[in-house]
Amino acid sequence: MDFTYEIKEELGVLSTAKSGWQKELNLIAWNGNDPKYDIRDWAPNHEKMGKGVTFTKEELIKLKELINGME
Repeated sequence: MDFTYEIKEELGVLSTAKSGWQKELNLIAWNGNDPKYDIRDWAPNHEKMGKGVTFTKEELIKLKELINGME
């Protein structure tokens, strides 16, 4: 299955593995669609990617609220 993506904005690195792969939060446009917030592992220089999860802005705001409510 072919797909395209464009990283519109690199927002931050959540962690870095010994292998050099980084878990990142980015704003990505998938297959020419509107950009979504995306958390996934990336190889150095974004050569390869692991599985991840995408969020709309509204979903990301809700996630932030849920995290802020954690004890």
